[in-house]
Amino acid sequence: MIPLYKPYMPELPEMDGVLHSGALAYGKWAREFENKIAEYIGVKHVLYTNSYSNAWQVLLRTLGIEAGDEVIATPMSCLQSTMPFAQAGLKVVWADIAPRYGILDPESVRSMITPRTKLICNYHFCGYPGYVDEINEIGKEKGIVVIDDCIEAFGAKYKGKVMGNVGTPVSIFNFQTVRLPNTIEGGALVFEDDELYRKAVIIRDLGINRSIFRDANGEISAACDISIPSVNATPSDVNGYIGCCQMNDIDGLLAKQASNAKQWECKLIDMPSLIDFIHRDGTEPNYWVCGLLSSKKEADMKMFKDQGYACSAVHLPNTYYSVFGKQAMPKGVEEFYNKFIALPSGWWL
Repeated sequence: MIPLYKPYMPELPEMDGVLHSGALAYGKWAREFENKIAEYIGVKHVLYTNSYSNAWQVLLRTLGIEAGDEVIATPMSCLQSTMPFAQAGLKVVWADIAPRYGILDPESVRSMITPRTKLICNYHFCGYPGYVDEINEIGKEKGIVVIDDCIEAFGAKYKGKVMGNVGTPVSIFNFQTVRLPNTIEGGALVFEDDELYRKAVIIRDLGINRSIFRDANGEISAACDISIPSVNATPSDVNGYIGCCQMNDIDGLLAKQASNAKQWECKLIDMPSLIDFIHRDGTEPNYWVCGLLSSKKEADMKMFKDQGYACSAVHLPNTYYSVFGKQAMPKGVEEFYNKFIALPSGWWL
């Protein structure tokens, strides 16, 4: 069976030297990976973390989000994206999606806003960019922070710009095993605001300001106060080195994914049950998967599997999970879920 997901791992010629360098913690290679990601996206700063979940913890603390605050999100999301809200004691309010594309619907978002709304999480489903300008405009109008959740969307483009550099206040990325790039485990944050970035650097590292942490004798200095509840989210140089090697190959890998998706589109254009593929004008998905809508989802999934191709709906609507409280499944989510199929389009095809 050709898999839907598969971890990529390049040659790692300097790994033995990294492992025996005596400097395994956050250092040269982790900083270099941050620089490579920043250059690729076209931003000043990238904050690399040791996991995507910890990236969320750093982000929520940086923004001052507290238990009881409301976040608007789509239930058509990866559980990795939504569980941090439950962990932080936030009230998750499910907005609907555009059933043609699987992405957050701006008008539904607007209708869900209350005085307690502190965040809007714009999830870019399976690497297909959503309604960026429309949702950012709602955030500006209402004074609510908007986050581009690019857990599956590294390298995707919106109106010609790489995700992470499309005018959204904050973006979050995942570098877990089946993403591109992957550092085995990891995440990253991009802030438009420099002051928020500097605050996040401190929060990522147990609240420590490393520039004053030690005195002239190398001892921990009492002058360095720890004033913000923080996390231990600094990544290792081992993971950073893997990320650097992956970035050397990223353009070719993403191009291969796009080429494979286009081949699927040509191959399936006459499939009787095909409604359409889910990409839309003005966007360039990274084709983490090739997404389509089918009027006979179960039969078509069996057909693809019989032909040797793994396929899936990828995510279960999070309305099924009691941890988020009882809420009805929005109509657009139900319609999309009943039709969506993801086919493999990765570099291994």
